[in-house]
Amino acid sequence: MNSRLRSALRLLPQYLGDHVLLSAAALALGIALSLPLLIAARRSAQVRWPVLAAASLIQTVPGIALLALFYPLLLGLSALTHRLLGWRLPALGFLPSLLALTLYSILPILRNGITAILNLEPAILQAARGVGMTSRQRLLRVELPLSAPMLMAGVRTSAVWVIGTATLATPVGQTSLGNYIFTGLQMEDWVWVLFGCGAAVALALATDQLLALIEFGLARRRPALAWLGLAVLLAGVGAAAAPLHAQSRGGYVVGAKNFSEQYILASLIARRIRATGHPVTERTGLGSSLAFQALAANELDVYVDYSGTLWDDVLHRTSRPSRQRMLRELRTSLRRRYGVELLGALGYENAYVLAMRRGEADALDIHTIAQLARAAPHLTLGADLEFFARPVWKALERRYGLHFRALRQYEPTFMYHALMSREVDVIAAFSSDGRIRADHLVVLQDPLHVIPPYDAVLLLSPHRAHDPLLRRALEPLIGAIPIALMRRANYRVDRPRHKRSPRQAAEWLAHAAHLR
Repeated sequence: MNSRLRSALRLLPQYLGDHVLLSAAALALGIALSLPLLIAARRSAQVRWPVLAAASLIQTVPGIALLALFYPLLLGLSALTHRLLGWRLPALGFLPSLLALTLYSILPILRNGITAILNLEPAILQAARGVGMTSRQRLLRVELPLSAPMLMAGVRTSAVWVIGTATLATPVGQTSLGNYIFTGLQMEDWVWVLFGCGAAVALALATDQLLALIEFGLARRRPALAWLGLAVLLAGVGAAAAPLHAQSRGGYVVGAKNFSEQYILASLIARRIRATGHPVTERTGLGSSLAFQALAANELDVYVDYSGTLWDDVLHRTSRPSRQRMLRELRTSLRRRYGVELLGALGYENAYVLAMRRGEADALDIHTIAQLARAAPHLTLGADLEFFARPVWKALERRYGLHFRALRQYEPTFMYHALMSREVDVIAAFSSDGRIRADHLVVLQDPLHVIPPYDAVLLLSPHRAHDPLLRRALEPLIGAIPIALMRRANYRVDRPRHKRSPRQAAEWLAHAAHLR
């Protein structure tokens, strides 16, 4: 536990700094947008109702969905700006997170402000008119100052919402305190999960108390307290951002999907690039399609994907060529269509496989997927969050006539627990996962060869396709990682006891594979 806690503390300046900058920028932008809307809506029901309805509607969209929806929109805008202006709008990471969190921040500010102004004493407003104040003067000298305490209460609510929702920005490539939570959940590292939650809670409480000081100063007509709270708040943002400015934000960007093997490989790749003296940023926890789109748009420089995933989901091919022919055609097609370079295969395969508990498989005499089809109506299948949307599942379902009693989706780690606790009977596992052997699972044979090869391959972005330094750093990985070593590295992260971090597993893998 101590080593995991030290590892979490080591990353805190980066994660906290990114989280604070994102939250502060979203809250500031939310306030800047809310105030004009508040002014427009304060006296007009025709404006007030649609503005509040739209802000309320945004709150009904789950935070992670709102964050994800901005990515394809920005990706399209990025392609447009590239054609028209020669530069690409960033579509991954900070910008989609900022836009989504800004929209989330508006409702409490707007609703509290409108409520405060509409409930001002009519006598006060009448007196302001009586002394000859214009509408603008009444707004600036009477309405906004008297509404400020309640408006600040809305800002406090908004700040807490934004800080909490910012932890969901990790899957769209934005570093935040959510990196602790998503990585910890995947690896069942509850120290990291609790550390990430605790850091987010502490940040939200500290921010809320400083905003409360500003609110108190405004309510009691003590501007010195309000200015003190604002000064400490800005100083805190500056202090959190300082470590980020000390680091170079350039260099290379390494991507990873949202499971243990990808975290290990990202750490291994980053380790080799850093050895050349160049800075590296890791963007982990990405979905499969998001990772490839980000690479093709030069938002990532390098990541590891799998040949079957690229064949089915990116090229939309249905044929099943040999392993070598698939790799050749992938290299040619990805280069021609997307400018993406397939540098080479790492030496092992991580294919989807259907797996069962050994005792149940033996009792039902199921050793192939064809035999599974007979018993499937009485069984439940569990899979990761992407499997049932993949062409490989549609092909398996169609070719073998698979009709299960129920289908359930899990994060990959919890999928294995669901199988061992008998919540499901079959899982769509991963062939390079060490838990297959550790849990004594039976991998069902695929006699019709429906499942394509899933060789792990290194992909380079169009911008980095011919980068000599990156190629020299990564070419030693080609063909250097056998399946046995990858399984052992994965299990070092996934095993129930004596867990290792992805970075430690990557260091072990580099040593075991004799990578200099």
